[in-house]
Amino acid sequence: MAGAERHARVDVGGRHAVLLREADGVEQEREQQAIDDEARAVGDLDGALLEGGREGVRAHARLRLGLRRERELDELHAGHGVEDVEADEALGPPARRGERRDGQRRGRGAEDRVVVEAIAEELDAKLELFARLEDRLDGDAVLGSTTSSLCVSTLAAATGRPERFVGFHVFNPVARMELIELAFPVQAAPETRARAHAVAAMLGKRAVEVPDHAGFVVNRLLFPFLFDAVRFAVENDMEPADVDACMTLGAGHPMGPLALLDYVGLDVSAAIGESLGVEVPERLRALVAEGAVGKKAGRGFYVYD
Repeated sequence: MAGAERHARVDVGGRHAVLLREADGVEQEREQQAIDDEARAVGDLDGALLEGGREGVRAHARLRLGLRRERELDELHAGHGVEDVEADEALGPPARRGERRDGQRRGRGAEDRVVVEAIAEELDAKLELFARLEDRLDGDAVLGSTTSSLCVSTLAAATGRPERFVGFHVFNPVARMELIELAFPVQAAPETRARAHAVAAMLGKRAVEVPDHAGFVVNRLLFPFLFDAVRFAVENDMEPADVDACMTLGAGHPMGPLALLDYVGLDVSAAIGESLGVEVPERLRALVAEGAVGKKAGRGFYVYD
């Protein structure tokens, strides 16, 4: 049908995920406008969480738009009216949840929700948020955390739904980094694993299942190296730019270790180091105490305009 929206369905563990096909001509124009509208709806909060700039927000908007359209189609096909269709309404009021108090469902859209928290890397803060979410999530919703260093099994147990929990560690900038580390508690259901992989694929990322160890794979190997670079620079009275030049030009790293710490945030880096049980360099702690926590503050190992 001319001008009709086209979808590609991918069967994942009995569920369907939507991938929007590229359209051409008028269809492409309309599709682009729909994505632009959805990107505006994402708002500052999601944009801040993605930290991927405009392209990151647009990628997120494309995912939201596809999920919302799929849910509308499913509910219509099931004979339900189109309600409760916003992708971010998993935290909506109880009266609009997909699973009613009598245990019956309103439609398959509610079953397909994946809610991922992306707040501060602090155990108490995350546990408090999960407690607030407990009565607001659909029974079949998968809950995830973008934690980069906390124990996923501990977080999963606190939610009361360890079979539907996933550590969903994305990397910044989200728009450019291709990896997502997936860490599952031992109780995670096969469907939870399938849905987490499906979301990663829809975001255009490579998902790798990693052990539930502090720091998973990347941070477990990366931060001891970054902290050694700080100590090496201090002990040898080297400028950050010189240390970074050696590693970018000599080792082929896309970013030097001190610049990377600034980008991550020195406060965040210190917290990750503590959770890993890795000694945090005194120079880094001193900068954090001064409020010089990296690029976001305008000063860290480098000074930013």
